Amino acid sequence: MEIGIPKEIKNNESRVGMTPAGVLELTHRGHTVFVQSGAGLGSGFPDEEYKKVGARILDTIGQVYSMSEMIVKVKEPIKEEYGMVQKGQVIFTYFHFASSERLTQAMIDSRAVCLAYETVEDEDGSLPLLTPMSEVAGRMAIQQGAKYLEKPVKGRGVLLGGVPGVPPGRVLVLGAGTVGIQAAKMAAGLGAHVTILDVNMKRLRYVNDVMPSHVVTEFSSEYNIRKHVRSHDLIVGGVLLKGGKAPKLITRDMLKTMRPGTVIVDVAVDQGGCVETTRPTTHENPTYLIDDVVHYCVANMPGAVPYTSTMALTNVTLPYVLSLADKGWERACREDASLQKGLNIVKGEIVYEELLEAFGPLKAATA
Repeated sequence: MEIGIPKEIKNNESRVGMTPAGVLELTHRGHTVFVQSGAGLGSGFPDEEYKKVGARILDTIGQVYSMSEMIVKVKEPIKEEYGMVQKGQVIFTYFHFASSERLTQAMIDSRAVCLAYETVEDEDGSLPLLTPMSEVAGRMAIQQGAKYLEKPVKGRGVLLGGVPGVPPGRVLVLGAGTVGIQAAKMAAGLGAHVTILDVNMKRLRYVNDVMPSHVVTEFSSEYNIRKHVRSHDLIVGGVLLKGGKAPKLITRDMLKTMRPGTVIVDVAVDQGGCVETTRPTTHENPTYLIDDVVHYCVANMPGAVPYTSTMALTNVTLPYVLSLADKGWERACREDASLQKGLNIVKGEIVYEELLEAFGPLKAATA
C-alpha cells in the first residue's frame, strides 16, 4: 500500500503522524511511505531520518494526498485540505467530528473512508488510541492551569502547592476518566487540594483507592458543581462521551459565581467542550476572559509537547496502521472489531451511531 504522512498545518501543531521507527516497520513489509518534507521537524525527526528507513520525501502536501491510498496524520483535515482528500482514500487520524458539522460534511462530500483514532474501542470499552493523548492532555491541564493562575496573565495569583502557613490552591476536576485521573495525579503531586467529580461510582472508588488523602471524590451533579465552582481556583473539564458532543456541565450563569481569576481548562474542547462558554483556542492565543474567568481551550494541547506526543501516538497507532496496510481497510475492520468502531464515515455515509445522533443523516453533495 502507498501511505502518506503529511505535515500538519493546523495552528501550532508540531506533531507528526508517524515516527521513523514506525515508517521502518511499514517499509520492511514492502509498503511505500511518502513523507512530506519537514513533516517531522517539529517533533525532532528530520527528513534524513525518514530517508534512512526507506521513506520517499515529497515536497508538498498536495503530492502526499494525491499519491497515497491511505493518509496517516494527527489532527483532522482543515479547510485547506478538504479538496485534497480523494474518493475512496483512507484517512486515519483524530477527527472529533461531533464538534464540527462543517468538517463532517466535507468528509462526507469527499467520499473518503474516515477512521477516527478517538472511536477505536476495545472490548472493555477503553479507547486505546485516545488514551495516550488524554494522558498528555490531563497532565498538561495542570501545567497550563498553574501558569494561568498567575496574576500577570489575569489569574487569581494562587500558587497551587501553597507554602508553609498558606493553604494550597484548590483544583476541581470534572470526570474521572483518563484525563481526570492524570490531572488529579499532577495536581496532587504539586500539593494542591483536589476534588474530582464523576457519575460513575466505580471510577470514584478507584480514585479513592489510588490517590492520596488530599484528593477527594464526590458524585457529579449540578448541585455539587455549582457548589464547588465558587471555591476552587482551577477547574479542569475532562468529560468524554465516546464520539459524541460533551455535555455542558458548567453553564454561562455559573461563571458569575466564580471568583475573579479562576481558571478553566476545558480539555473536552475537541468534542465541543463541557463548559457552555468554551470556544476553541490555539497555542498562539490560548486564553480569553469571560466574567473575569480565564478560559484555556486549546484544541490540540498535546501539540505543545510534540516529541513526547508523537512517540506516544505511534506506539499505539502502529499496529492498526500495519493491519490496514497489510489487509486493506475492509478486511482489517472486518477482522478487528476494535478497528471497525473507528469507522465514522464511509464513502459518503455516516456509519457511527453517535455521529448520527449529533448531526442526523447528512447527505453528500451531488457529484
